[in-house]
Amino acid sequence: MPRLIVDINDDAVLGARGARNAVDVSTANACFVEQEFSRNGILEDCTTILTTNKECPFRCTMCDLWKNTTTERVDAGTITKQIGDALETVPFTPHVKIYNAGNFFDRQSIPKQDTFDIADMLHDRETLVVESHPRLVGTPCFEFAEYLQPQLEVAMGLETVDPVVLPKLNKRMTLDDFERATTSMLEHGIFVRAFILLRTPWQTEEEGVHWAQASIDFAFSIGVECCVVIPTRSGNGMLEQLSLQGEFDQPSLGSLIEVIDYGLLRKRGRVFADLWDITGMNPEIESLTTMNKTQEPLHAP
Repeated sequence: MPRLIVDINDDAVLGARGARNAVDVSTANACFVEQEFSRNGILEDCTTILTTNKECPFRCTMCDLWKNTTTERVDAGTITKQIGDALETVPFTPHVKIYNAGNFFDRQSIPKQDTFDIADMLHDRETLVVESHPRLVGTPCFEFAEYLQPQLEVAMGLETVDPVVLPKLNKRMTLDDFERATTSMLEHGIFVRAFILLRTPWQTEEEGVHWAQASIDFAFSIGVECCVVIPTRSGNGMLEQLSLQGEFDQPSLGSLIEVIDYGLLRKRGRVFADLWDITGMNPEIESLTTMNKTQEPLHAP
């Protein structure tokens, strides 16, 4: 039976939202150290900083990151201070991720001078990971990479290669956009990380697994070095509406294991399960944690 998918636009996404969280622009939303299997082939410490800044201009159907953002552009120097203060609260790590709930190269989110001041601050690190929408990858990204001493890695939301669903995610991106951005960054010596959704709206559990696996294959085929599979989760309002209409349900941990196992068996790059907000400990979570840390598939090829 064909999927009946209604058009979703900015007004619909905004209208489904609840209240925004109160945030303080003088400090980052969060800063923590985790271990990640690095390109060096070992488990290494990585600092992740979630900055406080203006909301991303793209209103994606499934995104809940707007909850901890502002409605106005922050002053120049604010993000640099957030990051400097955050780094003082954790031990030194060779790898740093700066996630700003949107696009590092969006000047309404992070002013241009801040990006270069941040680069100076991180001169002694090995890797910096930032995030961006594919359509905002261009000259500012390439100039930043040339100036930056650590290796730059840009994380982009591929989401899904499902040709029916991707246009309905209100992301205003095509697979061609993603491939062009990836190719351009590889030409400038920038590594690419892809965020992939497991079971988007309008997908059954089986379809969710299929399209997540297909998305991993597509990402690796165009030169992406690392894939992060994110179980699509409720929490932004629109997904709650779709859930009530029977058009969305969160995926199972078993499906997440199946997709990560598939990706690791391909041996074309790193594949991680995003375990954000997944609490507790059971055999499934233990398996996912082990695969994240070892980059070894659960099942032998």
